[in-house]
Amino acid sequence: MAPVMKPALRRGWRDLNTVQFGMAAAHALTLGPMDSATGSFLDLLDGTRGLPLLREEGRRMDLPDGHVDKLVSRLAGAGLLDDAKGGGPAADTLRGRKEALDRLRPDLASLSVFSTGPGDAIGRLAARRSLRVQVRGAGRVGALLASLLAAAGVGEVDVRDIGRVERWDVSPGGLPLEAVGARRDEAARQAVRRCTPGRPPRRGPAAPPSQGDPGFSLVVLAPRDDVAVHAPAPSAAEPLITSGTPHLYAGVVEATGVVGPLVLPGETGCAGCLHEGRTDRDPAWPRLVAQWRSGSGRSRQVRPCDVTLATTVAGLAAAHALAFLDGRLPGSAGARWEVSLPALSWHSRPVWPHPACPCGAEEKVSKGGHTDEDAERHATMKGQRSPMKLCREAEAARPAGTWRAHV
Repeated sequence: MAPVMKPALRRGWRDLNTVQFGMAAAHALTLGPMDSATGSFLDLLDGTRGLPLLREEGRRMDLPDGHVDKLVSRLAGAGLLDDAKGGGPAADTLRGRKEALDRLRPDLASLSVFSTGPGDAIGRLAARRSLRVQVRGAGRVGALLASLLAAAGVGEVDVRDIGRVERWDVSPGGLPLEAVGARRDEAARQAVRRCTPGRPPRRGPAAPPSQGDPGFSLVVLAPRDDVAVHAPAPSAAEPLITSGTPHLYAGVVEATGVVGPLVLPGETGCAGCLHEGRTDRDPAWPRLVAQWRSGSGRSRQVRPCDVTLATTVAGLAAAHALAFLDGRLPGSAGARWEVSLPALSWHSRPVWPHPACPCGAEEKVSKGGHTDEDAERHATMKGQRSPMKLCREAEAARPAGTWRAHV
C-alpha cells in the first residue's frame, strides 16, 4: 500500500488541534485532536512511500511507536486515505495508459470524494472500461448522454436510432452541424468515439445470448418522440424486462425534462407499473395516450426541446447511469425526476410496483421487499458489493474522533 491523502478534499485547520478535510457540507469531515507533528506528517502521505518508509519517517519526527500505523488506519477508516497503487489489475492497466488516465483525472478525483476504501476510486473507474451500455435515441438528449458516458470511461457505448440528422438535432456535445444529413445512429457513434478517452479493452467476438453473452449492463431509453418520454410504452421494454436488463428512461416533453425511472426488472416499478398507476388515478389516461400516440407519427412539426433543458437532462441521466454502473442505487430507482421551465425546480415522483403489471415487482415487494441477494444479481461489476450494502455502510457511524463538518 502507498497511502496518499485524497487530494480532492482541501485541507484546513479549524484551530490548533482540529483539521477539516473538504469544503462542501455533503463531504466535509473534521478530524481531531491532532498535534502539530502529526499534522506535518500528513504531508508525507503523498503516495510515494509505503508503510515501512513512512514508519522510518515517523521515527525521525519522534512520533511514538505504532503511531503511524494507527494514524493510517484511522484516516483510511474515515475515508480520507487513498492507495496510489491500489485498485487491482484493471487499475494498474489504466495507470499504464497515461493519456487516457489524464483525460479521466477529474472524474477519478470526484470518485475519490465518496469512495471510502483506499484504491476504490480508481478500481471503479477502471471497471467502467469493461462495461457495455446501449442508448436508444440519438436526439438532443440521447446523443449527448451517450457521449458523456463514453467520456466518463464506459468501455462500450452503442447508440441506436433511425433516420438522418436534421438541423434541429444539432447541439453542443451531441450531434455536430457537419453531421446533418448523415445517418443519425452512425453520427452519434462517431460523437461517442471522439469523446472516448483512449481505446477500451479488446473484446472478443460477441457470443449469441444462448452461449452466455451477458448483454448490456444498462440500456438507456432516450426517445426523440415526446409522447414516448411522457408515456413510455410498456411493450418497448418487454424484452428488457424478460432478459432482466436494467434500463433507465430520459427525455424532454414540451418544456419538462424527465430522468427515470431506473428499472431493475422484477424489483422496481417499470413503464407498465407507471401506466397502470396513472390509469388508477385518472381513468381517462389510456384514452389520452391513445390519441397522443396516433397523432405523433403524422405530425411533421418540430417538437419542443430546449437545448439547455436537454443538456441538463442528459447530464443528470448520465450521472444516474454512472452511479448504477459503479454499484450504487441512484434516486431514479423506482422514481421519475422532473424539472420544468422556467422555474427549474427538480422534484421526484415515485413509480410504485403495480399488481396489474406482469413485471412481478409488486409481488416481490408485497412478500417482504428486496434482499442483498437481489441486489447482488444486479451488480454490474464482477466482485462489486451490492448497492444496498453500500447504502448501509454510508449510514454507519463515523470513527471516534471524526465528525461531519457543518459548513
